[in-house]
Amino acid sequence: MKKSRPILWIVIIAAVAGGGYYGRQRFSASEAGKAQTAQKGPPRAPAVPVSVAPVQKADFPVYLTGLGTVQGFNTVQVRTRVDGQIDKVAFTEGQMVNQGDLLVEIDPRPFQAALDQAKAKKAQDEANLANANLDLQRYTKLGEFATRQQTDTQRSTVAQLTAQIAADEAAIANAQTQLDYTQVKSPITGLAGLRQVDIGNIVNASTQTGVVTIAQVEPITVIFTAPEDQLPYISEGQKSGELKVIAFTTDGKKTLAEGKLAVINNQVDTTSGTIRLKAVFANKEHTLWPGQSVSTRLLVRTLKDATIVPDDAVLHSTNGLYAYTVNQDNKAEVRKIKVNYSIDGRSVVDEGLSPGQQVITGGQYKVQPGSLVSTAVASSDPVQKSKVQQE
Repeated sequence: MKKSRPILWIVIIAAVAGGGYYGRQRFSASEAGKAQTAQKGPPRAPAVPVSVAPVQKADFPVYLTGLGTVQGFNTVQVRTRVDGQIDKVAFTEGQMVNQGDLLVEIDPRPFQAALDQAKAKKAQDEANLANANLDLQRYTKLGEFATRQQTDTQRSTVAQLTAQIAADEAAIANAQTQLDYTQVKSPITGLAGLRQVDIGNIVNASTQTGVVTIAQVEPITVIFTAPEDQLPYISEGQKSGELKVIAFTTDGKKTLAEGKLAVINNQVDTTSGTIRLKAVFANKEHTLWPGQSVSTRLLVRTLKDATIVPDDAVLHSTNGLYAYTVNQDNKAEVRKIKVNYSIDGRSVVDEGLSPGQQVITGGQYKVQPGSLVSTAVASSDPVQKSKVQQE
């Protein structure tokens, strides 16, 4: 028993020494790992996925947008010029009628009778004139056997009857005109509207109600407005040639027709500060209709070699407009910009960007200055939009 105690103490001391050595090794390894982690720094943030588009240099058409109303090139409310009963309606509502086509016929019998009466009166006066001429010839042949007073009186009678025949001819022409008015014809070529009177009704020339309204739709016009501060550019553009006008649906999604600017009104509306303009369209397809509301675009001028970016790249802040660009290290940079025009999803940048740079057009809400980004090339083609190029 006495010999085994030293051995026991040796085993205990060895176990304690071994445990201390093991603990010291673990502590040293932990401290070394912490030091290595401290040397590496914090973990790297993941790249922010964004869409980019190049800054382009191209010609940029400047359009003035506005709202307008379509009007017929000529619009006529057809009225009767004589009184009577409608015997015939010769047109169909919505029909394209030509100039001179019969629209409505009024009972012509009273007017035919008046014409016949005027012709009969002329025949009667012609017979009286012939008899008066014969009497004048007799008085002239009698010479001194007929008094001068008789000859002069007969000559005056002949002159009176000659004038009466002239009046008869005028009466005949008037009666013929009244008879012609019983056939109401189209004064222009255009589209007939809704019929306002029916067959069998009595119409009067003094009433304001017409028979039908005809609108000329080939060509057709659009009346729209433009800000008065654009008037110098419009006038300058007209000097170099005809200005193109494009008509769209009111939502701006569908192109209806293309025409040209025809008239600039002679005064500015001081209440609204706008100038009224008239554009003319061929309208062969009848895409424009009288009374229709349309959205208009007037091509005022074209900016040569303008710096152009997508509208999605332009961001707003309290300090003005700005955009994010991507540098060679795929990091985002903030650029303050100045935009002049914005049309059809494209903006003209006067300051802050240069052609060839890449601007961020999508995913900006996650981007901060200096953020690492992974880019996808933006495209108007849906197939290309889904095709991502990782840089």
